[in-house]
Amino acid sequence: MNLEGRSVSIGYRDRVVGRNLDVALATGEALALLGPNGSGKTTLLKTLLGLIAPLGGEVRLEGRTLDAYPARERARMIAYVPQSHAPTFAFPVESIVLMGRTAHGSLFSRPSERDRAAAMAALERLGIAHLAARPYTMISGGERQLVLLARALAQDPKFIVLDEPTASLDFGNQGKIMDEIVRLAASGHGVLFTTHDPNHALRAADRAYLLRDGTCIADGPIGKILTRENLEAIYRAPVRVLVDAKSGTNAFLPG
Repeated sequence: MNLEGRSVSIGYRDRVVGRNLDVALATGEALALLGPNGSGKTTLLKTLLGLIAPLGGEVRLEGRTLDAYPARERARMIAYVPQSHAPTFAFPVESIVLMGRTAHGSLFSRPSERDRAAAMAALERLGIAHLAARPYTMISGGERQLVLLARALAQDPKFIVLDEPTASLDFGNQGKIMDEIVRLAASGHGVLFTTHDPNHALRAADRAYLLRDGTCIADGPIGKILTRENLEAIYRAPVRVLVDAKSGTNAFLPG
């Protein structure tokens, strides 16, 4: 099963952000989208999600155009974790996660035992079950990010799209999210995530898609695409490559 953009042009009514982009995500793989601020990463994500209509080309899901799917059916197949979320109401954390289950029932129906079990399983999977009864407005920004991922897991989609999933997380929780991305892909989900850290892409992704000024610079297997030359091309800054003598793995550093 694939989620793909075919020759998509992205942007808004008064501004084109990118043109003729081809991007594809299959179930069972993790794709990292990298690029500097303003390169079009979030706009591309929102176009693939159907939140913004493409200015040209088309987005297809399992061979059908995305707009051919009713909203509820699309929600059962694709979950979105935004970069940030400003809480308004002091709903319990469990209620926020249960909102991911509305794709499987009525918006106004009471959550079933199966829904509650799915929500609690998602919270436990991310190690935040102790927050279940806490008001969403009374937890940290990093904890809210984990709650939003738990909501996406409870949604039980085929594809999960994450915009800067580690942006507000501490070092330990960044590792937890990267490990979760690896597990999700291994269990058959398609995972697309944006990141400013190529080391996160090295750790969790199978493929990388490099974007600058709305243009794809490179797309392919992580080992071939994440090179110093490509990173310097998209960020227009020097990049150092460190090699761990014991493990043989690379790490990228600015400068």
